[in-house]
Amino acid sequence: MDRRSFLTSVGLWFLSQSLIGCQGSPGSKLNVHALKGSIPPQLVRRFRRQVQADALALVPQTQLSELFTQLQTWKLQSKPDTAGGLVTLGDYWLAKAIQQGLIQPLDPAQLTHWDQLPQIWQSLVRRDRPGSDQAQAKSQNQVWGAPYRWGMTVIAYRKDKFKQLGWTPKDWPDLWRPELDQRLSLLNQPREVIGLTLKKLGHSYNTKDIKAISGLQAALQALNQQAKLYSSNAYLQPLLIGDTWLAVGWSSDILPIARRNDQIQVVIPESGTALWADVWVKSASVLPPSLQSLSNQWIDFWWQPQIAKQLTELGTGLSPLVTGSNLGASSALAPDQATFKRSEFLQPLSAATTEQYQQLWLGMRSAG
Repeated sequence: MDRRSFLTSVGLWFLSQSLIGCQGSPGSKLNVHALKGSIPPQLVRRFRRQVQADALALVPQTQLSELFTQLQTWKLQSKPDTAGGLVTLGDYWLAKAIQQGLIQPLDPAQLTHWDQLPQIWQSLVRRDRPGSDQAQAKSQNQVWGAPYRWGMTVIAYRKDKFKQLGWTPKDWPDLWRPELDQRLSLLNQPREVIGLTLKKLGHSYNTKDIKAISGLQAALQALNQQAKLYSSNAYLQPLLIGDTWLAVGWSSDILPIARRNDQIQVVIPESGTALWADVWVKSASVLPPSLQSLSNQWIDFWWQPQIAKQLTELGTGLSPLVTGSNLGASSALAPDQATFKRSEFLQPLSAATTEQYQQLWLGMRSAG
């Protein structure tokens, strides 16, 4: 899975140009490779003032795949004790990073605010040891990441187009309504498209034996007929120009668009949706004690209550501390508690199940 930002705003440009610390000699600075746009620049500046972090080298990168590659590069370096640091990963990438030995566990005892995280986030980043089957989440095992923001797969639609229809979309079944024939932009992601169809049929995004789901293939073929295009990085342009009327996409992409364009309305499907989280992970490289301390300070910073609030207000994601009773009022784009409980993180699947998803996806697309 690869979530990518659609627009490069002034804030993102500023982050990439003015907040990168001087690299210095290997091992002299804590390298923090962050997903561009995932942390507001003003909060980074506040961290620097708060801890006087001259030893911090912040390097924004545009895609999660690039960040994963950075971890692989560090592992291949001949002197692993002179490189490495912290990296943004999506929760979906954790299993692969653990299995390849790219990251090392965190010590919650060294993180001041760990106990303040709701249990759902603690469980998300507790995983089996390397070599175990799929590195599935296990609540009793080691902590492999520190969640700092999260979001959802959502529906975005044009208010002007739906005004003439006399109704507005509320949930996944609305994507199959005949008025939307060839009016949908969908993600080019099997887990997302098959998953929302499973949800429409009353099943989980993480269903293991999809061959046993009655009506799934027919529902996917019908949805494929509704779709005008599939894309994971250009699905919003057609919506903005009115070529499509509805798009399914990631909240981190869609929220900035909705803030700027009053014709774009965002909906969180009532039956639940796919959740994602961005987490800080520590490379397998050994850090000097001073940089180890700085890395813990960086992680803890994003869990401070005031910082969590500002991250939610200023950024394109929600802080994991924003999950309780105040969820719905915390952001312009946050689910209520009932919808949140019906939503799911995409879990790693076995090779056999992954093959089922791929075959169903290829069959659906070829039938179009």
